[in-house]
Amino acid sequence: MTPPGVAVTGIGLVTAGGIGREATWQRVCSGAGTAAPSPELHDLPVDFCCTVPPLDQALAPLRRKAWRLDRCAQIALIAAREAVADAALDPAAWDAARVGVVLGTGFGGTGTLWAQQARLRDKGPELVSALLHPRSMANMPAGEVALEFGALGPSLATVTACASGADALVAARGWLLAGLCDIVLAGGTEAGNTPLNVVGFHQLGALSGRRDDPASASRPFDADRDGFVMAEAAAVLVLERAGHARARGAPVRAVLAGCGASTDAHHPTAPHPGGAGARRALRQALTAAGVSSREVGHVNAHGTGTPLGDTIEARVISDCLPHGPSVTATKGVLGHSLGAAGAVEAAVTVLTMQHAVVPPVANLRRAGPDVSVDLVLDEPRRQQVDLAVSNSFGFGGHNTVLVFHRP
Repeated sequence: MTPPGVAVTGIGLVTAGGIGREATWQRVCSGAGTAAPSPELHDLPVDFCCTVPPLDQALAPLRRKAWRLDRCAQIALIAAREAVADAALDPAAWDAARVGVVLGTGFGGTGTLWAQQARLRDKGPELVSALLHPRSMANMPAGEVALEFGALGPSLATVTACASGADALVAARGWLLAGLCDIVLAGGTEAGNTPLNVVGFHQLGALSGRRDDPASASRPFDADRDGFVMAEAAAVLVLERAGHARARGAPVRAVLAGCGASTDAHHPTAPHPGGAGARRALRQALTAAGVSSREVGHVNAHGTGTPLGDTIEARVISDCLPHGPSVTATKGVLGHSLGAAGAVEAAVTVLTMQHAVVPPVANLRRAGPDVSVDLVLDEPRRQQVDLAVSNSFGFGGHNTVLVFHRP
């Protein structure tokens, strides 16, 4: 008996590659990095990041509320609107009590916190915004998306560092299979390119220091990788019960067939040296999907570009999937969007299956000697992918793996 899956019927993306899923997809396939110097970071040891293009036109439909939202909520709403339209859904006609929202984030509204802390310091408490907390709390992107669409079902914010966006999809799938919802808007959002966040990661030794060539700084699996590049992004996927999608004749892009999750319980920031938690999550996801490891044709790797993280992930992939599925890592182009990354990469995985094209790993000149997987190099690879895996691993030891198959 085939385990139940849930249908992916809509995708919305806002990334440094562009506003909208097509712009992001084209940029990812180009293999051209998006990192560039940021005026906000000009006097810091790391002065570059991956930034979403100007939002003025995309925010026009939200003009009455955009002013009161943190940037992470703004881009989440833009992505959600695209996803709902892509799914051919009419919020005025759906059963609102059967529609849920779950959005992951690593930091929440840190742009608001940074700005209001400066205002407190420079102008005093009387001029701190009364919207400080409604703009900055981690649950507010989910709350604002629910408010925008009148979704009255369950809503949730997942906060599991770099696994947050993937964990949002896990939660959404659970709600749908449990019969709590017919539709869930699920994904992640992050707009945390603030000086304090960047300095914090720099102090951890996690960021690339290639100030001379930012666009090539993010180098997943490369022998000369030296850390990740901060990024902002939002991704929202519309998930539906398969029967609900069929009944309304919805366009099904892919099926989320299985999920796996584990915790390393090893170190606050470093992965387990043997990748034990990642292996458990991958094997759980395959079991939940009712498939064997040999059926996996493609892996969208977490691939941050950190020396230790990429080594361990490559070892896990080669050990658990020894037949050598194709492997890509989108962070070479889009940077690391932290709490949004898992949802962005899930969306790219679905698009990979739809287009029968695997994007290349950007900035990969020479794979490290500790990397023995089938990395897609230089240009997109034509490949029909029937079953794919998307990996997400986060600080705190969070490991989440998603399995998708073609409809």
